[in-house]
Amino acid sequence: MKVITSPQNTYIKNLLKLQDKARERKKQALFLIEGKREISLAIKGAYEFETVLYDADLISESEILHLFNSNINRIEISKEVYQKLAYRDSTEGIIALVKTKDFSLKNIEFKNNTPLILIAESPEKPGNIGALLRTADAANIDAVLIANPKTDLYNSNIIRSSVGCVFTNQIATGSSEEIIAFLNQHKVHIYATTLQNSNEYHKENYTTATAIVVGTEATGLTAIWREKATQNIKIPMQGQIDSMNVSVAAAIVLFEAKRQRQFI
Repeated sequence: MKVITSPQNTYIKNLLKLQDKARERKKQALFLIEGKREISLAIKGAYEFETVLYDADLISESEILHLFNSNINRIEISKEVYQKLAYRDSTEGIIALVKTKDFSLKNIEFKNNTPLILIAESPEKPGNIGALLRTADAANIDAVLIANPKTDLYNSNIIRSSVGCVFTNQIATGSSEEIIAFLNQHKVHIYATTLQNSNEYHKENYTTATAIVVGTEATGLTAIWREKATQNIKIPMQGQIDSMNVSVAAAIVLFEAKRQRQFI
């Protein structure tokens, strides 16, 4: 069993690069997961694990073997090294080095011909992305597509704010043009959440193949989505403001779609 006690260890320094830099994660096709719940969800999501690092004062080897089989590469690390690597203040003493997945549209598979899809255009804030992924998991939809992504989905903030739902959803990224072509290929109706030329969301039928598209809170959806949509939709506002948090808006429409689908 290998043991690392120094934060200056070359291997640990590389892990810190992976933690901090999206370009390193992309270059090495590796990222870090922290915490038993998130690791368990990644295992269920069929991610490939390279190494598990653990602080023996916080978690036992038997607990690790309960998650993995005995062939998993394990490294015991000191408290000092763990605290250097740990992204959160209170976790269970386990960090995993994991291989990234290819988020290409070609890898998306639908179980039937009436999928329900969430599309987020140019989301940037990790907290919002994490909340969107939690919403998608809660609604048990078929896929989440990120158009023109501005943030690496293996960012530690996204893993944390999604409570591991980055591993439970079927995800793909691409340009708006690529995703629209993909939706047209699969005969998916596009419902774009925007105030322009829109109908109230609850008056639409989401029981066919459906994509709900949300934009950023600051600028909303770009013209391509408004123009290519089957129908633009809006959530009627009854207070003083004309918008709400993007994940809340997505949840309202997605669960209306799920409600409608209960009756078919």
